[in-house]
Amino acid sequence: MGEPGRPRRPLHFGPDAMEAHGGTLPDPAETAAAAHAAAQTVVEAGRGGASPETTARLVRLVEDVGIDTLAQLWADRPARSLPGALWRVYVLRAWIQRGPEVAAREYAAGMAVAQVNHAIAGVVDPPGADEVRDLSDRILGGIFDGDLAVALERAAAFCRVVATGRASLDDGDVTAAAAMVGTAEDLEASARLWRAGSLD
Repeated sequence: MGEPGRPRRPLHFGPDAMEAHGGTLPDPAETAAAAHAAAQTVVEAGRGGASPETTARLVRLVEDVGIDTLAQLWADRPARSLPGALWRVYVLRAWIQRGPEVAAREYAAGMAVAQVNHAIAGVVDPPGADEVRDLSDRILGGIFDGDLAVALERAAAFCRVVATGRASLDDGDVTAAAAMVGTAEDLEASARLWRAGSLD
């Protein structure tokens, strides 16, 4: 994984949606508004005393609706926005779930150097495939049943440790490591904006 990705796919609208817009696609402002409204709805659905079952369903959103659906909604939104931050955390989890052994290997290689970020991320030591998979669920769950800013900071810390490990491995990809650092910076900035009440 270079960074939680940004696939470029067109938005798809069925005949009903097309007719509602007079046979034309929604304009960019409408598309942006829909993306931000969807992100707000997802966050609000998991907060305010939601049941553990609801939180678990929101964590598994990619499995239920598909990564392409979320990409259509959120991948093109600014990185330092609510939909942009959610997109990055969901894609980070999807990457970990898809290749936990790789994630664990890169994380383990980086945690001795990036000790502060290792402590923030909260991965069990030593980290294995099960541990990083569990952490990805706990971080995403924290968006809904904990402090959203803290959850974003934990995701960012995980990215920084992985980036450090990735760059240090013999077969490491320095470009991909740098991209992961960029993702961490965006998540940290989003956490600050959330605390300031400015993450839209």
